[in-house]
Amino acid sequence: MKPRTHLPSLDHLQLMKQQSETTAKASRLRSAALLGLILLPASLTVAQPAIMQWDFETITNRTCIEPVTGVADTIEGNFEAAPGVVGKGLRLDGFTTRIVRADAKVKNPGAEFTVEAWVSLGEYPWNWCPVITTESTEVKGYRLTVGPAGQVAMEAAVAERWITCASAPETLPLRKWMHLVGVCRGGKDMSLFVNGELAASLPLKGFVTHPTKTPATVGMVAAPANPSDIIRTWGTVPAYFGLDGIIDEIKVGDGARTAAQIKAQFSEVKVGVPEIPIRRLPVVEKNPGRFGAFYTKLKYYPGWDNLWPVDNDPDVVVCFDKSPVKLIFWRGARYGPAWVSENENWMADQSVETWNHGPADTEGCYEHMQDRHCRFSHVRIIESTPARAVVHWRYALVSSHDNVWRPDKKTGWEAWADEYYYVYPDSSSIRKAAWNSGALGPVFQLQESLPFTQPGQSKTDLLEPDYVTIADYDFNQKSVPQELRKHPADWPHNYTVQQFNFKSEHKPFICFEPGNEMLLRYVAVGYNHFPVGQARCDGRWLKTLDRPGHVSSSPISEPVIHDDGKRSHWNGLYGMNRMGMEELITFGRSWAYPAELTLNGSGFASHGYDKSQRCYQIEKTQAAGGAVEISLQGCKKSPVINPAIRVKNWNADTAKVLVNGKPGDDVRQGLNHGIEGTDLVLFLFLNEAAPVKITIDHW
Repeated sequence: MKPRTHLPSLDHLQLMKQQSETTAKASRLRSAALLGLILLPASLTVAQPAIMQWDFETITNRTCIEPVTGVADTIEGNFEAAPGVVGKGLRLDGFTTRIVRADAKVKNPGAEFTVEAWVSLGEYPWNWCPVITTESTEVKGYRLTVGPAGQVAMEAAVAERWITCASAPETLPLRKWMHLVGVCRGGKDMSLFVNGELAASLPLKGFVTHPTKTPATVGMVAAPANPSDIIRTWGTVPAYFGLDGIIDEIKVGDGARTAAQIKAQFSEVKVGVPEIPIRRLPVVEKNPGRFGAFYTKLKYYPGWDNLWPVDNDPDVVVCFDKSPVKLIFWRGARYGPAWVSENENWMADQSVETWNHGPADTEGCYEHMQDRHCRFSHVRIIESTPARAVVHWRYALVSSHDNVWRPDKKTGWEAWADEYYYVYPDSSSIRKAAWNSGALGPVFQLQESLPFTQPGQSKTDLLEPDYVTIADYDFNQKSVPQELRKHPADWPHNYTVQQFNFKSEHKPFICFEPGNEMLLRYVAVGYNHFPVGQARCDGRWLKTLDRPGHVSSSPISEPVIHDDGKRSHWNGLYGMNRMGMEELITFGRSWAYPAELTLNGSGFASHGYDKSQRCYQIEKTQAAGGAVEISLQGCKKSPVINPAIRVKNWNADTAKVLVNGKPGDDVRQGLNHGIEGTDLVLFLFLNEAAPVKITIDHW
């Protein structure tokens, strides 16, 4: 056995300071024991043959004083002190935090040694991630590490080969203190203990070889690595990642501790609940109580929020006065909008997406999902009045390699998409997605329904067994089970309406234009590289419920594309409400087959119904124009449901609106002041299958 390493030489003041800190900590522990807060084994009060130890009691100027050697190790990234198992612990963010012990100050143990740590996780790492490692590229060293499914492993390099002693998946629960101990006895065996119990063991025929010029790393992978469970390697880029949670009392010691010693130490320690709150996707805590689009700064959890170098108001939320649902444009979804129900169930959609076909596919998907830092994704409010809100989302198509789609060799311009969301007070919106004609290439996809899952939420927690109901505008309907048994080709593709059967009062829906083709498939376990995830990959299978994810994308539609030779676009009617399917189909018909409009009155012209805005377009052509009477020829096939009317160049501050000769029960008015004049937007809560007359006049 290698002799115990002695403390390095210190001057008198340094030695007194270290002794004082050690005495103070021992005093705190004894006091806690007397108060019944923690029962201390002798191992915590009697010095152990530790050659390196991190107790996080002394953190100053981004350095952590290691009490055994007195070395001040630098703490990198975002971190904070947190209550530990004993005294203080260190909170790591999983993205930037790590401690690096310089190679010259790394102390190597002998043939038999013990590595231990207390760990509490907020979520599992993207792949195997060390609590502590001395590994080198020469395959030397050792590491105590945590896996992406809650496994634990002690690993040692023997004869240029990693020997792994690992536990089963889900050994580590989240938000709970866990004691991890790895014991290596060269030439004999290697064992792993979790909370005092033997979790795994195996024979070890050789001896660990240690590197001579390699630092020790705490809390992060030693080199960039791929996430686990990726869908395709070429859509993945190795990156750094670390542990997300709190660590404490990390020790590397000469000598192999026995199972009895390890169990006794754990059984005598009474630990508290770590300060890691349960995570949820952002919640709008203060609903303004009125309809409109609002800039804000949404919060997820501090470790993730601190990554973003943004100031106030980077996000947009649309709220409704008659419904608790919200339409959220958030950085965590790369600004792709999501409808959020009264019980915080989220429904999003895919952006315009493309990829190289066949062997040329070397980078995976080009889409908004891959823009993890929102370098090419932006959102802004164009209009927000009592009658309508308009939000503009602009993004470039980006790969996980941070490359854009087919930049022009002459100009450098790449493929961009502009999406306009015309949102109305009835918690519905038109999505208009547009791009330069021909910019996407021969293979592309325009729509995928993406329900988000919260941390800890499974697809069965979110969705009913029949996860979606689909229909056409002739009221033909089908309910689709989560485990779809029929081949997708067996289903007709001409559906135009879908409603996801969330376990919520308010359910998300989409209505497409006639001519849409809809592909159905079963709901798989899902993916968790998106939303929120910062791993550089274009697909990762969801194996655990530790982080947000999205349920397998289905249905997928090929909507009708409108192309004028310069710009292409498609339209969809989105929303979230409590309508039954029959009512929803009728609502969709009011947009897909709008009631015909006729005008009575001089000085006004009609420009018809714009499906891309869900709005009748009227223009005031004479400055002295008086009242205008609008007749909507509503009928059963073309009902009048919550119509919107825009009067260009209204150029007045108010309007008097009558419905069938009487003041409307709920008429919303909005004025948009522009360079060319002031436009009036009206929204009327109506539901008629008969003709309706709307009179608009000046007060």
